[in-house]
Formats: sequence, C-alpha cells, structure tokens
Amino acid sequence: MKTLSVDLGDRSYPIHIGQDLLQRPELITGHVKGRQLMVVTNETVGPLYLDSVQQLFTGFELETVILPDGEQYKTLDTLNLIFDALLEKRFNRSCTLVALGGGVVGDITGFAAASYQRGVAFLQIPTTLLAQVDSSVGGKTGVNHALGKNMIGTFYQPGCVLIDTNTLDTLDDRQLAAGLAEVIKYGLIRDAGFFDWLEAHIDRLKARDKSALGHAIERSCTIKAEIVAADERESGQRALLNLGHTFGHAIETGTGYGSWLHGEAIATGMLMAADLSARHRWLSQADVDRIEALLQRAGLPTRAPDEMDETRFMELMAVDKKVIDGGLRLILLKAIGEAVVSGDFKPGLLNETLTSAA
Repeated sequence: MKTLSVDLGDRSYPIHIGQDLLQRPELITGHVKGRQLMVVTNETVGPLYLDSVQQLFTGFELETVILPDGEQYKTLDTLNLIFDALLEKRFNRSCTLVALGGGVVGDITGFAAASYQRGVAFLQIPTTLLAQVDSSVGGKTGVNHALGKNMIGTFYQPGCVLIDTNTLDTLDDRQLAAGLAEVIKYGLIRDAGFFDWLEAHIDRLKARDKSALGHAIERSCTIKAEIVAADERESGQRALLNLGHTFGHAIETGTGYGSWLHGEAIATGMLMAADLSARHRWLSQADVDRIEALLQRAGLPTRAPDEMDETRFMELMAVDKKVIDGGLRLILLKAIGEAVVSGDFKPGLLNETLTSAA
C-alpha cells in the first residue's frame, strides 16, 4: 500500500492506494464524523462492492442511496435523490457521506455533502480508473447542465480517498481505456519521463497488470495532489489539469452526455490541443504523432464525432468555465511534459485545428 497526502493545512487528507483495501476499515473509519453514514453508489457498482463497504463501517448507523448509472444522470434531479434520502432518514449535520463508484457518483456525492445543511463530511471510494486518478482527488464537485458540463458545483474536499485497485478487475475495457486518457494527461502536462514510461508499459496497463496500474495511479495522484495543494481553486496552475478538456467537454455536451465517455472525449481533446500547439510551432509534429500513437494504443478515439463541426465546437466552447471576460483560454503544450495556459493563441490556427479534427 502507498499513502499520499493532499496538503491543504487543516483540511489535508490521505490517499491510500493498494490491493484489498476494502478489507481494511482502519484506513477510513477514523475520518467518519458522527455516527450517521450514507453510502451513495449506483446500480452497477452497488451489487459488486456495497456489501464490502458496509462491512468497513460496521457499528455505524448506515443507510444507502442507489443512483442510476451514467453521465446522463449527473443532474440536479439525481442530486435530489440524495437530499431526499438524507432528509427522510433525518440525517443531522454531523453525518458523513461516502461516494462509492466512478466520477459521476463522486462528483454528485461531493456536491450533496457540500450543500446538505451547509456542509457535512464525505469520503471517496473510487472504483474506476478515471475516478481513482482524477475526479476523487482535488475536491471538484458538481453536476452537468444541458448547456455545459460541470457548470454547477463547488470546491469541497473529501476527508479521505481509499483506492482499492482490485475494483479495476470488474471494470470493462472501454472504461479502463477512458481512465488511461487521464493518466496520459499527467505525463503530457508535467512529467515527460512518465509519458516515456507509459509508452513502454501501455500494454501492461491494458492487461491490468497490478504493479503497472499501481505505479500509474500513484504517479497520477502525486502530480494532481501537488497541483491541488499549490492552487486549490484553480486561480493559476491547476488549470493545467484541464488539458484537452475545453475541446472534450464540448464533445460530451454536443453529442449528449453518456454517448462518449469523459476519457474518450478528453483523449480527442488532448490531441486537438497538441495539434493547435504544433500549428503555433510550440510542439513538434513528431511529438504530436507520439501522442496520437499512445492514445490509439490505449484504445482511445482521436477524431471528433461527425456531429461536431467547427461552428458547433465554437458555440459550446464559448460557455466553457475557462472563459474569462469573454476571452477563451486553452491549455496547450510547449513540449511533452510542459503545459501552459494560453489566451493568446491565434484564432485562425484554432479554426484550422477544429476543421481538421471534424
């Protein structure tokens, strides 16, 4: 087992990574506030891991909420299912919420915890690779809106993140690949050596080699924890974590939530960001080719869907969270391992990227 820390002063919290952690209550029960505990999961993950998680919290007053599974359910209506259960069971402000599932469950549960009685404790038990390396760490919570992804939410940190890599055994290949997109992102934005390692070990990761997965998860979480500790509310360098996300969120919104997985859209978005970087002569074409090859080897799409033309991209990117005072900011690459936040890209070159990707 490896334990990392997200250093946020008195709100710091551990990230435990390893096998068989769902059998180790001592790692997480000390972070429960009060006696009332609500586990939030979904109809796919619940049958697989809810019993184990309930055993972790033996002795607590435990209730559960089972949400529908899918990005299309990351809505205010679904959020209200959690509030309904908390109020019906008369949960007080000393309760704790536990998110058991992927990124949708984690984001909704965190938002519910931030909002219920103006803030209660919550814990993360992520069960997908994408949630383990990205959404469970850093405190971004929220829901989608028909006009934009993750546009309603808040920053709210968990008390603990428990990553049992055994849960990846039940993850389907498409979801595993989606998680690999976020893993690749960390190499692109901050660690060229890690990107090299991913090129050498991508087949082991796809084969679910536990040693390789453990290393990839640990390195990804380490990079994210460092960035979050330095810039919790995304006023500066935390924006680098959004490489490919402006393009990718437009794809998710434009195709209808759930049609493309988040990681699939981000993969295409990262290649678009690399393409735009190369058009500015910031990144070599050879590096763009390396990025595309690794994404393809991971089983990820690298072309935008047919319904996303240049006009549709621009419509949806205009409501991205990274738009400030009407100006769009993009995360681009100076090199593999070196990302920058840029608002001075050339619009004509952006149009070329959008046209070539469609």
